[in-house]
Amino acid sequence: MRWRTVLPQHCVLLVTCLLISLEAVPIDIDKTKVQGEPHVEGAKIETPDTGLYYDEYLKQVIDVLETDKHFREKLQTADIEEIKSGKLSKELDLVSHHVRTRLDELKRQEVARLRMLIKAKMDSFQDTGIDHQALLKQFEHLNHQNPDTFESKDLDMLIKAATSDLENYDKTRHDEFKKYEMMKEHERREYLKTLNEEKRREEESKYEEMKKKHGDHPKVNHPGSKDQLKEVWEESDGLDPNDFNPKTFFKLHDVNNDGFLDEQELEALFTKELEKVYDPKNEEDDMVEMEEERLRMREHVMNETLDQQQVFTEEELKEFETHILQQENELLKKAEDLQQQKEELQKQHDQLQAQKQELQQVVQQMEQRKLQQGSPLSGPAGELKFQPRM
Repeated sequence: MRWRTVLPQHCVLLVTCLLISLEAVPIDIDKTKVQGEPHVEGAKIETPDTGLYYDEYLKQVIDVLETDKHFREKLQTADIEEIKSGKLSKELDLVSHHVRTRLDELKRQEVARLRMLIKAKMDSFQDTGIDHQALLKQFEHLNHQNPDTFESKDLDMLIKAATSDLENYDKTRHDEFKKYEMMKEHERREYLKTLNEEKRREEESKYEEMKKKHGDHPKVNHPGSKDQLKEVWEESDGLDPNDFNPKTFFKLHDVNNDGFLDEQELEALFTKELEKVYDPKNEEDDMVEMEEERLRMREHVMNETLDQQQVFTEEELKEFETHILQQENELLKKAEDLQQQKEELQKQHDQLQAQKQELQQVVQQMEQRKLQQGSPLSGPAGELKFQPRM
């Protein structure tokens, strides 16, 4: 089995949009083994949403570029350095006039869309005098200085922006999972502090037992290995292990019949391995960890590397707990400040109430004097009246 790594994992989704043919291994189909649905030339294959705010523009640009035979051939033979360095973008000068005209239209539509977004945002703040050209600088996936035509610089910026954005997305996902794991461990340790010695030993014993139980599972095959694929062939596909044929296997699991295994099709192959380790019915099995492991398996196949280290180190956990403690102290300080403000407001309220009572007493005394003197000092509504001296 020959794997062709074209782009690193951090831009796998970009690969999906750049070209289906850049996602994984090209498969020479053995038609004598499997009869599948015929592949329709030019048929539209739905690509997954990258999550980028310019996802639709990215897909449309690639769709148009794929219609040019020269550019498609160059893209299929290009390596990662040619793509990232911008060398491939220069091939845009050789595409047909029809393709360039369509790309120009797409860029003008994208610029108009971005301007509408800017206007809507500014309108929400009731801002006037919008400088669209200045605000367009914040969008790094196109050349805002030339809003009318799609040039090689636009393709270069689009590839670099998507690569960078998706790399940051992957990093954010890993960081969030690390925080999730550290919070679990932090809460476990904090809970242990609340227990007496006997209960603490019981909980620690239970924790170690659950870890051991989680690790006690059938052998997990190396992601993408022949053993793993043969097990899927036998147990999921229901075929004779002695008849295992890599070409037939890939044909069976090439769901969209494009001759390649994309990332979704790869992840589907890992389900059997993950089911050996994770069961939603088991208390010791965390399904969040299962999904992270699925993604790491896919990363391994795409990158040919698999990080076997633990998710976080003890030093990272201590740093995380220090950060949590700081946040808790800040919240306590805010709570104390709010309590002081509440007490101060209550004190002011009590003072106002006392002043009100004093005023009421003064009014009552004045009313009594009025009755004693027989002259009205107040009107029907209680307002004070004074007789001018004659």
